[in-house]
Amino acid sequence: MTVKEMQERKKELGFSYAQISELSGVPLGTVQKVLGGITLTPRYDTLMALERVLGERETAAVRETAAAYAVKKQGGYTLDDYYRFPEDVRVELIDGVIYDMTAPASVHQIIGGYIYSRLLQYVLDRGGACLPMIAPVDVQLDCDDKTMVEPDVVVVCDRDKIIDRCIYGAPDFIIEVLAKSTRKKDSVIKLNKYLNAGVREYWMIDPEKKKVIVYDFEHDEYPVVYGFDAKVPVGIWDGAMEIDFAEVYEHARFLYER
Repeated sequence: MTVKEMQERKKELGFSYAQISELSGVPLGTVQKVLGGITLTPRYDTLMALERVLGERETAAVRETAAAYAVKKQGGYTLDDYYRFPEDVRVELIDGVIYDMTAPASVHQIIGGYIYSRLLQYVLDRGGACLPMIAPVDVQLDCDDKTMVEPDVVVVCDRDKIIDRCIYGAPDFIIEVLAKSTRKKDSVIKLNKYLNAGVREYWMIDPEKKKVIVYDFEHDEYPVVYGFDAKVPVGIWDGAMEIDFAEVYEHARFLYER
């Protein structure tokens, strides 16, 4: 979203600079300078914070739920606020910050769905407690009221963590398929959250660069980067199962060749 688009959106919504500052957590003076055209090269973090407020989907969600709860500064939201969002508005809550989740692209769904099917088939063939699950599924990662994430694919080996409304605690294995809108969140914010919460293994799949970035947190040497021509071992199963990314690519090839 460009600064000009944000300026137009501000007029459309009738937000004051003070309201935008309160919603985004960006200092009032900074909001005035960016949206007033004084700061010509705003910081990326500032633009993302403003876009979360002025973007179409999240602003609509905030406005719909404003009557249900007092508007809070980013960092102050809890699960009570998370559950007040309409069911058709997808968001994540991370350390009290609300992040909008735009609809995933087709390649995102195709890759995630294919890998989930391979993980599920492996478990069905061999038995065991581990259970692969695919989004949408809520993960109350830290077992507190400040974080609820929705990874693309998870494997949970302690089924006591699977309760009716969510996965309560850290999954053993998480996969996120990167998109332009989620790249920073998945590769920085979520990476650190997953590591600190006790996730054993985390894969980031980059469809655009045809890369798989693997963080096997149980071993010292990470990340390991693979191409879409590699067979990537699943660390939580000691490499007994591999995902052949040549097959993954073949499954989605028609999208790349258009």
